[in-house]
Amino acid sequence: MIKLNVNGKTVAVDAEPDMPLLWALRENLQLTGTKFGCGMALCGACTVHLDGVAVRSCVTPIAAAAGKKITTIEAVEATRTGKVVQAAWVARDVPQCGYCQSGQVMSACALLAKNKKPSDADIDAAMSGNLCRCGTYNHIRAAIKDAAVTLERMA
Repeated sequence: MIKLNVNGKTVAVDAEPDMPLLWALRENLQLTGTKFGCGMALCGACTVHLDGVAVRSCVTPIAAAAGKKITTIEAVEATRTGKVVQAAWVARDVPQCGYCQSGQVMSACALLAKNKKPSDADIDAAMSGNLCRCGTYNHIRAAIKDAAVTLERMA
């Protein structure tokens, strides 16, 4: 048994230490908002936060997540940044197919948590590991900028 702190709750997962965090979340804990995309940390669909840092859960063993705060898309709106980012996503009508969007939102939240006024280059760097097959990159960038303005007004 490996104990994890997922979305503010301590849970025990009966799995091998090298099991990818993605599968522990999806299969063991039924948190299916985190998506499987490539299995090689290349697409970003599986992005979650470990202690506030965006990581690819498909290549992160659960043993590496033990003792850290894991946040998934299911709980990101519990933070002010998460609520604002999700609202900006809706206002900008970002998702098309939606498959990559949980990873996109998680990366955007991690960016705005550490950089309140990201430049285009900052956004591009933070989001570079997240692929969108529908090509909504311009909407994503606009939503991140909108969220940054909203968060600044709330400060």
